Amino acid sequence: RRRLLVGPAMAWRGALRVAARLLLLPPRRPAAGRRGIASCIDPSAGLTEEQKEFQKVALDFATKEMAPHMAEWDEKEIFPVETMRKAAQLGFGGIYVKPDVGGSGLSRLDTSIIFEALSTGCTSTTAYMSIHNMCVWMIDTFGNEEQRRKFCPSLCSMEKFASYCLTEPGSGSDAASLLTSAQRKGDTYILNGSKAFISGGGDADVYVVMCRTGGPGPKGISCLVLEKGTPGLSFGKKEKKVGWNSQPTRAVIFEDCVVPVGSRLGAEGQGFSIAMKGLNGGRINIASCSLGAAHASVLLAQEHLTVRKQFGEPLANNQYLQFRLAEMATRLVAARLMVRNAAWALQEGREDAAVLCSMAKLFATDECFAICNQALQMHGGYGYLKDYAVQQFVRDIRVHQILEGTNEVMRMIVARNLLQG
Repeated sequence: RRRLLVGPAMAWRGALRVAARLLLLPPRRPAAGRRGIASCIDPSAGLTEEQKEFQKVALDFATKEMAPHMAEWDEKEIFPVETMRKAAQLGFGGIYVKPDVGGSGLSRLDTSIIFEALSTGCTSTTAYMSIHNMCVWMIDTFGNEEQRRKFCPSLCSMEKFASYCLTEPGSGSDAASLLTSAQRKGDTYILNGSKAFISGGGDADVYVVMCRTGGPGPKGISCLVLEKGTPGLSFGKKEKKVGWNSQPTRAVIFEDCVVPVGSRLGAEGQGFSIAMKGLNGGRINIASCSLGAAHASVLLAQEHLTVRKQFGEPLANNQYLQFRLAEMATRLVAARLMVRNAAWALQEGREDAAVLCSMAKLFATDECFAICNQALQMHGGYGYLKDYAVQQFVRDIRVHQILEGTNEVMRMIVARNLLQG
């Protein structure tokens, strides 16, 4: 039985009223009977009734449990552990993890829908949850039964949190050149090196680490799972970031860490493949978080244009701004369709899934950042004030064009696929 708690699906217009109210912008008039932008960007269009229920639960959680605290979490750099554990009670701690270890067993498309909805409440927190989900899926998919039952239940409940450790100070886009080494000694590995920009670093309990157990290149990389408290595991200072402030980011440092061979996921040399398969889903996840931020920003811009007056009339009467709003809505819907197509391809195991994930991540994160940035511009000087949520969406999604593979790397993947086809 799926753990996700769902109730009767709420009509999207009603959900939109709730979302607008909790984003601190009252609706200009009752949504009932109203036509226009709210319907043309409706994220429930084309979904099954079950998917609409998942979406409704996630949107309700975002508006009630996340949006009211988004600014405080950002300003005070609070890692909202208890809120995320509440989300896990709804099945959001292991959305596409198998049910026998506590997961919800949902599809990649279901997952995209849920992360998009949650991100309207707090993009930064949702983005961390997406990384956590990716880590749990990797253990569930590539771990043996002992590993699955040891780690997955407490991660799915978010009693414990996970971090993904691939990037190093000297290897970002060129992940296959990583230097963190794991020298085998009998039934253990001796792990040395460091990882950079690790979301959840220092606060997370479980670390999925890519390290070199063999020669140069991707075939020499393996994947180990470490627990916080392992001797020799330490952390750098908490980084000060432009956005994503509701999740801590630190370097993760290994100094003669003794790790049992039984903590390795898969076979030696399989680590790079595991990392890339995890990132295919991670790219869909982070693109979905961008969709949520962009959707919320379109609603904020729509409301501001309606209530703000210049030169004696509402900004909404200005045709230039009408055209820009129309472009924002069009790009949002196009990005959403691309992300959902890639999620479906990944779920079906299609041969072109990896490149479609790259295309979706590239397009959605670029376009959604442009949407949020344009929404800020439409707010004028108010958009630059931290009292207005739009600036936080801009800051929180800017990094989506960099992580889970930079958008330059996404272009390389797509071009390689086209030229080798």
